[in-house]
Amino acid sequence: MRISTEQYFNTTTARYTNNFSNVTKTQQQIDSGVRIQTAADDPVGAARLLLLQQQQDMLGQYAGNIGSMKNSLNSEESVLASIDTALARAGELSLKVAGKGGGGISDDDRKAVAAEIGEIEKQVLSLLNSKDSSGHYLFAGGKSDTPPYARNSDGTYSYQGDETPLSLKVSDTLSMVVNDTGKSILEGTVNAGRTQATGSVNDGKVLVSGGIVTSPSTYDSSFTDGQPYKLTFLSSTEYTVKDAAGNDITAQTPGNGKFDATKEGSSSVTVRGVTFDIDQNLAGAKPGAEADAVYKDREFTLQSKPDSFSVSRTASNASSAQLSGGTVTSQADYSSTFPNKGAVIKFTSGTAYEVYAQPISADSKPISTGNVVPGTPAQPGPPPVPATPDTITAAGVTLSITGAPGNGDQFAVGSNTHKTQNALDTLSQLRQALETPSDGDPIAQAKLTDVVNAAITNIKASQAQVDGVRGSIGARLNSLAIQETENTSMVLANKSTTSAIGDTDVATASIDLAFQKAMLEASQLAFVKISQLSLFSRM
Repeated sequence: MRISTEQYFNTTTARYTNNFSNVTKTQQQIDSGVRIQTAADDPVGAARLLLLQQQQDMLGQYAGNIGSMKNSLNSEESVLASIDTALARAGELSLKVAGKGGGGISDDDRKAVAAEIGEIEKQVLSLLNSKDSSGHYLFAGGKSDTPPYARNSDGTYSYQGDETPLSLKVSDTLSMVVNDTGKSILEGTVNAGRTQATGSVNDGKVLVSGGIVTSPSTYDSSFTDGQPYKLTFLSSTEYTVKDAAGNDITAQTPGNGKFDATKEGSSSVTVRGVTFDIDQNLAGAKPGAEADAVYKDREFTLQSKPDSFSVSRTASNASSAQLSGGTVTSQADYSSTFPNKGAVIKFTSGTAYEVYAQPISADSKPISTGNVVPGTPAQPGPPPVPATPDTITAAGVTLSITGAPGNGDQFAVGSNTHKTQNALDTLSQLRQALETPSDGDPIAQAKLTDVVNAAITNIKASQAQVDGVRGSIGARLNSLAIQETENTSMVLANKSTTSAIGDTDVATASIDLAFQKAMLEASQLAFVKISQLSLFSRM
């Protein structure tokens, strides 16, 4: 077999190049410490390294998420601690003015307390509208660019966020809630002052408080089904209670219809989870027959407060028209139609309007329509008849309207069932009650006492709810610490495995390098010797 000179040179060059490439690659592996320079070096190892790199990237993302969550939760806990402190101070002030007529202090003193309550109200509102380091509102849920709470024109407060807390992944299998919504912090607080007592005679001699819900479960299961109740006094020490069906339930009350208005703790009647205090201003009537005569046949209706409504006008409305009031005029329509999250009334002309469920969008369809009902002018007497305003009725609720609405004007109407009450509304009601003069007015003093007693209970409930959320934050921070430790262990394991697969074993590579250099040198010497051979050298 003949081998041409060209073939020999090509074969030798390829072998030399391959040996030189092996030496160069091994030297690079030793110098860089990386065994797998390209996927061709070890396809299986390269695939495993890619998966490990992806895991490392995810672990880095989880570490970033954990850091962000820690900052957010610590900020939230700090804000809630401040809210808790503010509510505790409001509770102290409420106790200070508790009791008949505001604890015996004067109107001027109560106004001073009201001023401090007002500052606490502003502070709590500001804290609830706090932002995180990224400029997002802490307690607005998914609507992090919207202030969670806004003050309505009637002095009440509305939650403008949603009920969807944000969450982040902290491992492949675990996601954790980043923030708490205002809904979960304050909106679910049970309202102790959700009942009222209306007397047949309003002369201030015999007073029955609006009531405090002392057992929410009994109230929900029994009180609401039997209302309205009729409390009838037989004397200055005895009463009867009948439910809406006329059944005598006096035997279900503590004391079985007996009371003593002169002794604290014995001057109340508890009806199915609601305690109504009894007070008297008998103006010198002697105990016994004279006091009995004042009490005898006085009746009070005990029931839940009717739903109230808050109205807010859209700032972009072209007209100055305003809706106000709000009374349920059709219980059937109200129960079946009025949206749980409130209604939006949109005027399509100066007299026609459409009613939508909140929140309204471009695809929303009206749930009802209507037209403004004109009011009536005042009529001279005798007796004179006062003027009545224009009205509209939306989903069973009738509201007054002042001014002429324009096409496109919108008004948001929210309902309040009084079952729950946020701390802002509690503080607002307390402030307004303390600002109202009541010296020398038994009826006004009784109303003030109702508000203060309800505020004391509601503030405690709000504090308990805030403390519950703070406990939840602590639990999440502990979970994050555990997960962070686990993630750190996974990072170390990932690096160890990556090193075992991808790093150069210097000892082995050094041996390979020495062998490859020997092979390269041998191929060089062989080429030199063989290339010099010819037929003449054999002659």
